[in-house]
Amino acid sequence: MSRSLGRPLAALTFAAMLALAGCTAEQPAPVPTDAASSASTDAATPSATAAPAALVPGGSASENLPFFAQVVSTVWSGPDQVAGRAYIDALTAAGFDKGAMQVTPDESTIGNAAESIEFSVRIGDDCLVGQVGPSIGDPVTAALPGLSSGGCLIGQTRSIDW
Repeated sequence: MSRSLGRPLAALTFAAMLALAGCTAEQPAPVPTDAASSASTDAATPSATAAPAALVPGGSASENLPFFAQVVSTVWSGPDQVAGRAYIDALTAAGFDKGAMQVTPDESTIGNAAESIEFSVRIGDDCLVGQVGPSIGDPVTAALPGLSSGGCLIGQTRSIDW
């Protein structure tokens, strides 16, 4: 795929994913956020000290979105920006359930580096979904309704067998 088509195609793919995920449950449409703004949501409200985001055990996907975005942002700022395993490992280390995760391949079907990768964590009926890659720009994270199939991502995912 040419670089000029990669960005619009990736954006359309993510928009389609959001639209299709929204069709599977009767819940308000989520508002995607980039990792930087998600991680600093509390900074926008006046307070004496803004605490870093933390995992909310037993909390909803929406409640855990700021922490998810913070973890994604940390991985994105490191050397493994487009390595699905790096995101899965970091999310697992942060306390998310590895058994509830999905990730797309790091390479295209013809062996080229993926223009973007997606990963998710299922929390109850909802999902935390992240998308990163050279065609995306800054990481994108969102809390979305889960798919009726039980997963979060549409399309090919790879086994998380490590």
